[in-house]
Amino acid sequence: MQADIEAVYRRESRRVLATLLRLLNGNFDLAEEALQEAFLEAVKHWPARGIPENPRAWLVSTGRFKAIDQLRKRGRRDASLQRLVETLDDQDADWEAPSVVGDDRLRLIFICCHPALSPEAQVALTLREVCGLTTEAIAAAFLVPVPTLAQRIVRAKNKIRDAAIPYEVPGPADLASRLSGVLQVIYLVFNEGYSASSGEQLMRRELSAEALRLGRLLHELLPAPEVTGLLALMMLHDARQAGRVNSDGDLVPLDEQDRSVWDQAQIQEGARLVTLALTGRAPGPFAVQAAIAALHAQAPSADDTDWAEIVGLYNLLLQMQPSPIVELNRAVAIAMRDGPGVGLELIERLERDGALGSYYLLPAARADLHRRAGQRDLALIAYQQALDLTQQQTERRFLVRRMAELD
Repeated sequence: MQADIEAVYRRESRRVLATLLRLLNGNFDLAEEALQEAFLEAVKHWPARGIPENPRAWLVSTGRFKAIDQLRKRGRRDASLQRLVETLDDQDADWEAPSVVGDDRLRLIFICCHPALSPEAQVALTLREVCGLTTEAIAAAFLVPVPTLAQRIVRAKNKIRDAAIPYEVPGPADLASRLSGVLQVIYLVFNEGYSASSGEQLMRRELSAEALRLGRLLHELLPAPEVTGLLALMMLHDARQAGRVNSDGDLVPLDEQDRSVWDQAQIQEGARLVTLALTGRAPGPFAVQAAIAALHAQAPSADDTDWAEIVGLYNLLLQMQPSPIVELNRAVAIAMRDGPGVGLELIERLERDGALGSYYLLPAARADLHRRAGQRDLALIAYQQALDLTQQQTERRFLVRRMAELD
């Protein structure tokens, strides 16, 4: 039963929190406390009574009553809390009635991505509150100390409280301007699920699945080209998940994957969305990245990949979104088109710039190109540098295996 309750927590806790936040007028501290109280009650009662047919409804209802009890105790000394109790008592019993968007977690993403917060705070708060990532995991993903990240999240919550930011999806006039931050956050959530920043497992499928769900909801709400592009990009990457690790849980690089296990129906849907995104008004970086992913996903084999077209798309992406990571990906694509020597020259230039000094994929890419060029000793040095920079255990095992193959 303990394992079943833990599974419910993983599946439902963020949805329950989002709904509690709506019911509690966006009070993060109270909603989080109510969530924990509700799960404590579940641990107490479910082993004897069984898991309810609708555990989410049970948890929200229990959390709401726990919050009301807490507010009544505190409200004796605070008139504003007493007013909140009265509001909660007056709420319609059908607290799951459809809203304008129909999804509390999407509403929560918009408040976490409010422009009053810094971009770093938006991402950190959303990953913590919407997706339930630990502060340690988020800090690792952003290469910042844990106390710094924790302080960032606390300041963001205080800003939302002090500025009385409403817990709602913005109206049509403000929706488009708020969209960019939301797209970035959803994609970062997907990336944490697709390639975890740390831990034993390469993938956290519940996160990538949640990002896809939120991407679909956002696409229904606002089918702009970049929303379509982001959804296509996530779908095309997600379609290849089954080939990314072998039966032992070890990483399989793209050129060695069994393409017969890829989800072809999802690839076709993703490719259709790419066409839609590129033919829309002013396609952006997500649409271009999705086009690159479509070329990879639709190639019958690694040797048949259209690297010339991919290089052209990276050139376009670099104009839209100058970034050392885009430059690194472009260098790898050029190496696949023109040979490892050309790619190594570009990567060495990036290393001299120093912008990716702690990014393990830079020495990993250099190691792979040295390996392809038959430069064993240089490859071993670069693999060791990459190994020193990553905490992801699946990726570490892959790097160690590559070094053993060279030995």
